[in-house]
Amino acid sequence: MKLENTKAQMRKGVLEYCILLALENKPLYVSDIIHNLEKSKMIVVEGTLYPMLTRLKNEGYLGYRWEESLQGPPRKYYELTETGQNFLNELAMVWNDLVSAVFQIHQSK
Repeated sequence: MKLENTKAQMRKGVLEYCILLALENKPLYVSDIIHNLEKSKMIVVEGTLYPMLTRLKNEGYLGYRWEESLQGPPRKYYELTETGQNFLNELAMVWNDLVSAVFQIHQSK
């Protein structure tokens, strides 16, 4: 059970970065974000995603727009703001440094 908890914590630690990456090229509806994260094995449930999206929006990293849907009520599409893109660029540098450090440790064993 310890391994599962550790895996979940590791995923949670990079989830914010993955959400921003998913939104880098185009606005997405929440179910599309979830699909992208599930496809990448970054399994997430809506209960985890919505608070994170709200926090990222409140911090100015995300915006949203409503679009009419042929399949029901209007849909909220999230998109990166300019501030969000800058933040993502900074996170990418941090991520690259982190991956490099872990790789170095792994290679030195």
